[in-house]
Amino acid sequence: MLLLDVSHTSHTRAQTGVQRVVRAMTAALSAKVPVMPLSFDPHQDAWRKLQPWENEILTDTAGAGSAHRSAQWPLSVRLNGYARRLINAKTPCPVGVALIVPEIFSAKIARAYPALFANVRGPRVAVFHDAIALKLPEFTPAKTVARFPAYLCELLAFDGVAAVSEDSRQSLLDYWRWLGVPNPPPVVTIANAVEIPASLPAPNPPPSLANANAPANSPAATNALPVILSVGSLEGRKNHVALLDACGQLWKRGLRFELRLIGLAHPQTGRAALDKIRALQAAAYPLRYDGPVDDATLAAAYGGSTFTVYPSLLEGFGLPVQESLAHGKPCICSAHGAIGESARDGGCLALETVDAPQLATAISTWLNQPAALETARQAALRRTFRTWSNQADELLTWLRDLPRRG
Repeated sequence: MLLLDVSHTSHTRAQTGVQRVVRAMTAALSAKVPVMPLSFDPHQDAWRKLQPWENEILTDTAGAGSAHRSAQWPLSVRLNGYARRLINAKTPCPVGVALIVPEIFSAKIARAYPALFANVRGPRVAVFHDAIALKLPEFTPAKTVARFPAYLCELLAFDGVAAVSEDSRQSLLDYWRWLGVPNPPPVVTIANAVEIPASLPAPNPPPSLANANAPANSPAATNALPVILSVGSLEGRKNHVALLDACGQLWKRGLRFELRLIGLAHPQTGRAALDKIRALQAAAYPLRYDGPVDDATLAAAYGGSTFTVYPSLLEGFGLPVQESLAHGKPCICSAHGAIGESARDGGCLALETVDAPQLATAISTWLNQPAALETARQAALRRTFRTWSNQADELLTWLRDLPRRG
């Protein structure tokens, strides 16, 4: 039995990038080998397999998610756990042939791993998503920044680490090298996948750009505007403030388009973007913010867009870039790091700097030059993408040959 630690994802309906990866990876692995998703129950102080309500949350891949990223435990579950702990009736720790940890685990979970590791006969593997807290601490919640160095050291206890991009892999190895770690576990790149449900229609051609430069009082101005879509949680490093500033400049110049934002707002680092959204909406600019949405709404948003912009400064993988391209929609994004890895095979206008002036120039270019946008769209349509089944095969193949460390 392959054990999967999904302690956080099985207790939140949030659909952040990490949660989407965990849910998709669990489903893909379960289709190939016997899998036991499990959770550390802090109330029992024990590892156990998921209960039905936890499985339902874990497998909720299509919902709009929750405004709360934190784990939620019903009162009855907490009381039951405390009672079992009090009478020393804790659930026996699950046993498995291997362990995969696809989440960013907490300090409490890390302290509980030795008990779980002792029950795993084969390799114990962690998935490494990114080093954003290390590289951009100014855009990261203070608690995450304080916790992160310990987390990077706790990864040394695993037999191997699967990084979601080459940039993430190098970031982790560089940190361990800086620490002077003499014999770190092997780190391989096993990239995330992007899948568009087969039930969705084929990618649409972009809506007409004819209205982008139409005078405000012309007949064309009353028709549908080109729609620029940006998908991703609103938080500091996602750089939405620069995107909103860029669009504000273009609207003031008379360029006509709608900006649509989709994603969960972070309660701390997303406040500046939320304030900017409210100010632009109060000024009657064509700006729509939907918050988190379900998969059907997201697919429809991609289908109705002219192109997308992903202004993030740094990512571990950059799922919205590849997701946009898989929908046949070109994307404006950074040329660097993991985002650059996603952009390099075509369909993107990759920028050296994703500040407001550069974003405004890129957006204006595609709105004013239909031929350039069409060239990018055709490049996006030629792209092929890994499936989660491909990712699961690669992960399982690596696991079979990965030795246990001492």
